Formats: sequence, C-alpha cells, structure tokens
Amino acid sequence: MPDRSEGLALFHPLVRAWFSARYGAPTDAQERAWPLVASGRHVLITAPTGTGKTYAAFLFALNELIAGRWPRGTTRVLYVSPLKALNTDVRRNLLGPLGELAAFFRERGEELPEIAVAARSGDTPQSERRRMARRPPEILITTPESLNLILSSPRSREMLAGVKTVILDEVHAIVATKRGTHLITAVDRLVPIAGEFQRIALSATVKPLEETAAFVGGYRARRSGEEWLYERRAVEIVRSSARKEARLEIRSVGPQEAEEPTGEAVWERVSRALLARIEERRSTLVFVNSRQLAERLAHLLNADTRELVAYAHHGSLS
Repeated sequence: MPDRSEGLALFHPLVRAWFSARYGAPTDAQERAWPLVASGRHVLITAPTGTGKTYAAFLFALNELIAGRWPRGTTRVLYVSPLKALNTDVRRNLLGPLGELAAFFRERGEELPEIAVAARSGDTPQSERRRMARRPPEILITTPESLNLILSSPRSREMLAGVKTVILDEVHAIVATKRGTHLITAVDRLVPIAGEFQRIALSATVKPLEETAAFVGGYRARRSGEEWLYERRAVEIVRSSARKEARLEIRSVGPQEAEEPTGEAVWERVSRALLARIEERRSTLVFVNSRQLAERLAHLLNADTRELVAYAHHGSLS
C-alpha cells in the first residue's frame, strides 16, 4: 500500500493543509493518479462513483493555477462531459471548494488568486458566450457538441490557445459511439491551436481499458522528410482498488390492520416514510415507474415542508 500522504506532498502547503482538514487522507484513486498527473502524463482513471475522481483530475490543475505556474487570464483547464446536467454539478463542485480554499488562505494571511469557472452548452446565452470570449475562464466546462462549435468559431477558439489539461469525463458513455468520435476529433482539432496538452479521462466502469486508453490518447503527428508519421500517445491506466459497499433494506409502509388502504392513503404513507429518510440524509434518489407518479410523489413530499425538498424529473422535462 502506498503512503497516503505521498501524493499530497506534491501540492502547495495550504492546499495540502486544506485538503487534509476537509477530507483527511486521499482516496486510492487520488493517491495513484496525482503523481502521474503531476508528471504531465496522459491518464485514464477508472474508479467507483464517489471515490474522488473529480479531485484526482482537477486538484493538481487548481494547484498550478494557485501557485502561479499557470498564468491566469485564459482557459487552462477544459472539462468535457457528454452529460449537460453533470457539467452543472461539476461547476458547483468546483466553486464550493474554491470558496473554502479562499477562506482558508485568508485565515492564514494569504490571498487565493481568483480562478473563474464557467460552463458552456447549447443553453448558454449569446451574451454569456461573448463575455467568455472577452474574458476566458481559467476552467471551462462544456459538452462535445459545444466544444466543436467553439473550435469552429475563429474568435471563440482563441480562448483555448492556452489549454494545459483536457479532462474527459464519463468516457464509457461515448467511447464506442458517434458522439465519442465527435469528441475525440474535437480534442485533436485543439492540438494545432494549443499545442500538446495533458489528457485525463475519467470513468466509473469502462472495458476494455487498453482500447479506451488508446482512444483517449490518439496519435501525435511527426514530420519525417516529406512524410508524416503518426505515433500513439502513451496513456497510463489508474485502476482503483477501492470497492463500494452497498446496504440493501426492504421496508413496507403497509398498515397493520387487515384492510389495505387504497389511492391517496397509500401514497401519503409512502411520502411520510420517505420524508423521514430524506431528513436523515444528505441526498436521496427515489425511483418510480411512471411520469405521473414522479410528479405526484414530489408534490406529496413538498406539501408538508416549509421549503422545497423534492424535485420531479422524467422524460417530458428538459
């Protein structure tokens, strides 16, 4: 087993102190990935959900921006995910820690450099796109389709000329699809603009790993006389040994009396039982078998609370 403090030694002292205070020891995926990321190698990280893949990919890039080794004022980190909703979560999950780091630095008499994080998708207003082109964020979060559109615009693609790291999330979802081809060709279109940059791919489950790593790395073109030679980029594979544990409970909210309730009475009992569980936990997912039931149950859960606790989502909602 590696020393779990070894990877943290690569970071700015205050970043290291904040991480230790906030999260304790790094996860297995982080400890294995950080030395490779710090050395500039291309990496494919596969680990179960909830084992710290986001920090495994992002934290060293944040460290370089904080330490001033990557000048600010242009986009240095490009994060691409096939899931637009995930992009919103990632932006929020970066802004929160950046706020915590800023407070942590101030308490110790230092100022954290301002690091802008922005998301761009098909829903981004034109005014916001123009603002990004004028003042590029240090971290840009986008989708494969939006990346291709950025690269097709002479003005927009200028903000990607200084990219140092490209993070490709959820690669298992698109590696064998047309969207995957669309994504990796966009990544390769970025090379003539930004030069060679580090590629970090993330996935909870992807097989075969070697083929996925080859997909992520692509080919580097090298001229030899009158001919062009193409060489595969080497991609290191980080396979976390962590295992997620799940606990399964089967509960009934049925009545003790012999007569079964029907209609609203059943769902009122279900909603009360669910609300009790929701209040005990940080996040809860409730799966139902119809769109109508999703809306109905969300309404019941929110009916007796002072603030919104449940949101309905189904195929008819954007």
